[in-house]
Amino acid sequence: MGEATSGTNGAGSAPRLKDVAEAAGVSVKTVSNVVNGTVHVAAATRTRVQAAIDALGYIPNVAARKLRTGRSGVIALAFPELPSPYFAELAVEVIAAARRHGCTVLMDDTAGDPRAELRIASGLGDPMIDGVILSPLGLDQHELAARERQIPLVLLGEADLGLVCDHVHIDNVTAAREAVDHLIAAGRRRIAAIGWQDPSPRATAQQRMAGYRQALAAAGLPAEPALCPPVRAYFRPDGAAAMRRLLKLPERPDAVFCFNDLMALGALRAIHEAGLRVPQDIALVGFDDVEEAEYAIPSLTTVAPDKTGIAEAAVDALLQRIAEGYGEPGRLIQPGHRLVVRESSGE
Repeated sequence: MGEATSGTNGAGSAPRLKDVAEAAGVSVKTVSNVVNGTVHVAAATRTRVQAAIDALGYIPNVAARKLRTGRSGVIALAFPELPSPYFAELAVEVIAAARRHGCTVLMDDTAGDPRAELRIASGLGDPMIDGVILSPLGLDQHELAARERQIPLVLLGEADLGLVCDHVHIDNVTAAREAVDHLIAAGRRRIAAIGWQDPSPRATAQQRMAGYRQALAAAGLPAEPALCPPVRAYFRPDGAAAMRRLLKLPERPDAVFCFNDLMALGALRAIHEAGLRVPQDIALVGFDDVEEAEYAIPSLTTVAPDKTGIAEAAVDALLQRIAEGYGEPGRLIQPGHRLVVRESSGE
């Protein structure tokens, strides 16, 4: 049944599984296992086969695969803020994890719109999509539970949706507490937080604020409302605006914990514009460990979620659901994180 839809082999026709097998020095069955992701293949062999696929331009016939195996090898991935470096970097990791299983990823940006999230959670109405990985902001657990019975679904992000399906995210409360503990250990005592939202904070804000408050309480430090200016969104301008408000206080903070790196980078700019120094005058910690954090001046101390671990856990959970169906209850899967200490907190 149709082996490929495009690309050419040495004879000028579309490359076949046989051509890939010859180029990689393996059997046709091994190539099929890599392409379909149905059987475990050693990492070195999979890499060799993938290199041959890329070199020849072999593209599997998705419709033919669906007829043969009941699976197309296509999964959907959707984030609420794809321009955000964290989501972009995580998307790259998901694509890499899916490719290791012979899967292709279709991506979308929902902008947190419940209608767009519902469309993704329904598999876009496309029978060729085997399953969905979604980071929702607008849907509730009842809407997701109904969709999870229609198509395999795995969630990312911090929203508390009652484990209607497998849910992958780090322990944000613990991670935030570790970030603030680090500032306290460095001798900071007036620690602000940037990332709270009013009147309806997202789960990310709730969890990271909880960790912040736990760290202060354990150290006997007050949690002053003035030190937690609300933000509209989680981008650089929002962090800069919140930092400017903090700098106008009668007693400015000596450290700031930002709920993501983009707001921390905005705060860093505002501190610089005020003629103050980081970390000498104000220490700064972010969250997400986006690439820009390492190259900022000064480089940014930040919480680094295990993005590779998150992506692999999400893809593995989804493929398990695709293979086994929907009978088992949802699981909470929590990959690790670490605090990366850099110049902005005194390294």
